[in-house]
Formats: sequence, C-alpha cells, structure tokens
Amino acid sequence: MPGFLHLLCLCLLMILGQNAVYAQTAQEIAKKAFGSTVLLVMEDANGQPLSLGSGFFVRDGEIASNLHVVEGAAKGYAKLVGEKTKYDIQGITAVDAERDLVVLKISADRSQALSLGNSDAVQIGEPVYAVGNPQGLEGTFSQGIVSSIREVGADKLLQITAPISPGSSGGPVLNGKGEVIGVSVATFRGGQNLNFAIPSNYLKTLLAKSGAAKPLAQAKSDKAQRSILADLGGRSTEGVTGGQIQWSWRWHGSLAGGYSFSLHNKLQEPVRDVVCLVIFYDRSGSAIEVDPVHFRDIIPGGLARRVTSKVHQSVQELTTPDNSQNPVTRIQVRVLDFRVVQ
Repeated sequence: MPGFLHLLCLCLLMILGQNAVYAQTAQEIAKKAFGSTVLLVMEDANGQPLSLGSGFFVRDGEIASNLHVVEGAAKGYAKLVGEKTKYDIQGITAVDAERDLVVLKISADRSQALSLGNSDAVQIGEPVYAVGNPQGLEGTFSQGIVSSIREVGADKLLQITAPISPGSSGGPVLNGKGEVIGVSVATFRGGQNLNFAIPSNYLKTLLAKSGAAKPLAQAKSDKAQRSILADLGGRSTEGVTGGQIQWSWRWHGSLAGGYSFSLHNKLQEPVRDVVCLVIFYDRSGSAIEVDPVHFRDIIPGGLARRVTSKVHQSVQELTTPDNSQNPVTRIQVRVLDFRVVQ
C-alpha cells in the first residue's frame, strides 16, 4: 500500500507539473503577445494616412490581420509594439474575404510568431485576452471571457467581453495558454458594444493556402460575396461627417495646442462612440500629424456636436497664421466608426 500511495503521489505531481507548463499568468501572456503584435498604418496612393489597425506574426515575415484594415490602401507599414522600426508591407500572401482575414508579407524575416490554438475547443466562460492598438494606443491588453459562440450560417464567431475598438481590429485574442484562438474584429455599427473575434481555425486554413506575395491593391473583398459579418451589421460610417476645425486654446507652460471640430450626425437615429482620425497637413500638402479621437457622447439625429482635442503646438504653428484660430492648410476628419443608439 505505501508503494501504491507513493506511485499515486508521483502521478499527481506529474499532472500538476504538466498543468503548470501550460497555464500562464496574464503578465506572461501580455509580455509574449506584445513581442508579436504590430500596429498597422495604412496609406493611400499619395502616402496619406488611411487607417490604423493591428496584426500579429504567424510566421517568419508574415502577419495576420483583418481584411477591412488594409482594404483600399496602396501601401503601409507595420511597427512592433513599443519599437520604432517600421517594416514596409510588401504584399498579401492570402485573403479570406468572407471571414475578413488577410495575411501580409513584410520587409523583415524577424518574427516571434504566436501559436494558433484550436478554436473548436473554446468553451463559453473561459478567460481570454485581447491585444491591440485601439485608436492608435499601442500595446493595449484587456481581459474578458468567452460569452457566447455564435453561429452565422455555416460559420462561427466568438463573442467575448474583452473590449475591442477600432484600431484593435486584426489583433490576437488569446486563451489562458497564450494561444491565439481568435482575431479581433472592430465594434459593429448598431452592435450595442458587442465584441467578436474570428475563430483561429479559419486562419489556420487560410495559412495553408498562402502563396507568393501579391500587390496590396489586390486585398479587396468581393462586394457580391456574403461575409461572415454581414448578419451582424456593417462598419459603414456613412451618415456622420466631421469638419469646421478651429484652434481653441493653447496650454500655457506646455507644448500642447488645443483645437475643436464639429461632428454632424446626418442620420435620423442618435449615434455615439464616434471614432475618427484628424489628419493635419502642412503648406506643402504633406501629412504631419494624425490625432485619433473617440467621442463617446450621444449626438442626436440631424444635429452636430463640438469635439475638442489637442496636439503638439508645432502643428498649430505649421497650419495656422499667428493670432488666428483658423488653419489655412488642409485638415481632414476621417470618421472610422460609430454606434447607432437604439
């Protein structure tokens, strides 16, 4: 009997040891994820900023993200969280328009690829971690649970409580082992702040089909093709516009210049959580600053609200004559997303 008890204790220790290998703390998961997650900055043919998003390494020199992050862009670059080096996007190696997935080739062979888990084994209630760059804020790490597994036709979506915002699109969603079990999708217009991720098994299938890099311009979704996201609402930003920029104040003793602009809701329904990029250009027409702005308050249907933000005062000096509130250079407000209030 003592021999049996000794053997039983050894077995229990081996089992506990195996679990310890697989279980990771949130801090360990965050550290590893930050070493593989990138900020994606997409540009149009003139080199002007078009959108911000997230991605993560899946192989040497290859990054996975959402198709809608890069769609319409002529070029762009990836930057690892916390680092300054920029890697040009050389092209796309695989696209799944129906599931809003894309694999990008970048100008570097370096990587610290994240392991892809089995999304079919995900259970409702298990903890998850979302990593991304919401509104351009690099290296944001959030925790939640899997709140549901939604069936959309023959496909599935993971519904999670970990916050996802524009800029986080394309970032990894990881389980307690640090494995990627989903790819974040931005907040849906009219989605009542529901958060979703594309299951990782779809990405595994796509990676098996990847080939030589093709031009970024070919990263286009077929508008006639059904999307896995279609039944949950689109991300169309038609109906909310921005403009009428004025400098409002300058912080004394600091290098910040304050400005304001209007957001006009042209819809009949009220909206909130408007996310936009304010792009400042100098007198030569070159973009010199991009300010991500998130306006959380409600804008009633047919009305406008004034929004305030701030940038470095040098931007004010390069765009506006002395003692004037009105810039003389081009300043663009590009609305990325908003939520209709039901």
